[in-house]
Amino acid sequence: MSGSPARARLSALLLVAPLFLFLAAFFIWPLVMMITVSVTDGTVRQVMPETAAVIGAWDGDGLPPREVQDALVADLRAPSEQMAFGDAVRRLNSEVSGFRTLLSRTASAVRDAPPGQPVDLAGIDPRWGEGRYWQALQRAMPNYTDRNLLAAVDLKRDTEGSITADSSANRVIMIRTFTIAALVTVLCALIGLPYAMIAAAATGWVRNVMLLAVLLPLWTSLLVRTASWVILLQNEGLINNALIAIGIVDQPLQLIFNRTGVVIAMTHVLLPFMVLPIYSVLLGIPRNLMPAASSLGASRLRAFWHVLLPMALPGVASGALLVFMVALGYYITPALVGGAEDQMISSVIAFFATGTANWGMAGALGLILLVTTTALYLVYGRLSRSPNMVGA
Repeated sequence: MSGSPARARLSALLLVAPLFLFLAAFFIWPLVMMITVSVTDGTVRQVMPETAAVIGAWDGDGLPPREVQDALVADLRAPSEQMAFGDAVRRLNSEVSGFRTLLSRTASAVRDAPPGQPVDLAGIDPRWGEGRYWQALQRAMPNYTDRNLLAAVDLKRDTEGSITADSSANRVIMIRTFTIAALVTVLCALIGLPYAMIAAAATGWVRNVMLLAVLLPLWTSLLVRTASWVILLQNEGLINNALIAIGIVDQPLQLIFNRTGVVIAMTHVLLPFMVLPIYSVLLGIPRNLMPAASSLGASRLRAFWHVLLPMALPGVASGALLVFMVALGYYITPALVGGAEDQMISSVIAFFATGTANWGMAGALGLILLVTTTALYLVYGRLSRSPNMVGA
């Protein structure tokens, strides 16, 4: 009998072990890797290990001591993978423009020099006589860096290590992403709340049809839904033809490849994530509350404002949080329906990940999205436990 609780705990652990393994392999591990690559910067260190071992002791003034230059010569003489050397050159060139030609010329001259003979780097290229190239080499050596995180918000470190503004457009794209996500969330709430109220008040086949209209898009491929909006929003599409036919406009409206098309398509795609939480909350509200408020003299609008809406707020908050977090990471719809000025942060992450293989920047931007969504979730969790939120 004494072993029964232990066996029961072991059995329970074995039952949930597959779930833990699944979460660890497909959720936690990718997140850890994303965070790691966003703060890792060992590209140059891997190609120039001897330089990395001695340049850290240099104070950064003037030119480094002779042992640093000899270590660089030894690293350039040592065989290295062409791809790794190219990555190191690109990393250094991002610090100071001109490193690409400088290292290529220096590496060729060093390898052509007789073994064992001292090499005058400044004689090969006068730029080795400038301290800023050595300082850039020193800044690129640490294994860990905040360079990608700063660049993700348009900041960088200058030659003295101070944080200064950068000229990239990541901050503009990030603000655009949050603006589009907020606009889509508001539109989904304005459409989803009355829709859920009508669906909750309806009965029979009417309710079933309304719920099917919400669930059917969820069962359809996102790519198919987005492609459908591409067809509908064209100048010769169904919407423009209908507007012209009923005389509202004389010329087709530009509804695609701009912000309007992105907002319309994303609102439709994400609307079920708003309707379903509100609908589930409304089902739990007693139906006799509104008639009771009317019997006490409240108008329909007053009863809705003071009775039904406060009790539906948890559903609205849940739907808004869900829509906003999903909208932040949207990629396919803005990529197909939006123009060049309507791409969201997910497009930039895809560009860094697949276009330039800059995993550090892709990880840093992904980390910002992760921190934002986590903060929103914590805020919602705190608000949902607050006694001031009715119905929580």
